[in-house]
Amino acid sequence: MKKIILMLFMILQISCNKVLHNKLGIENAKKELESTLNDTTKIAILDKNELLIKDENTAIKVAEPILFEIYGKKKIEDEKPYEAYLIKNYWVINGTINRFSFGGAFSIIIDARNSKIINVTHYK
Repeated sequence: MKKIILMLFMILQISCNKVLHNKLGIENAKKELESTLNDTTKIAILDKNELLIKDENTAIKVAEPILFEIYGKKKIEDEKPYEAYLIKNYWVINGTINRFSFGGAFSIIIDARNSKIINVTHYK
């Protein structure tokens, strides 16, 4: 009897842990993209001038994965602390250089209104 109760408990627990969501699939994603690109009358969530990236921490969280992919995580993290400035709706984020090391630092510019990467470079 204990084994049956334990088994029922395990089945119940497993079934409760299953995700109850249906994926919409790539065809739905293609239709949504096509519809959005073709229909200029759709209302945008954000005003063109409203900032999507409002603070330095969010800007860095957007920039780091891109920089890590291009230049390597260790190289970019060695350039901490970063400098991040919001200038005319653009985040300009630069790495800093250890005064005892050779080489340059990264620079990335992100449009704060839509998260578009405007420029990425690493100085020598």
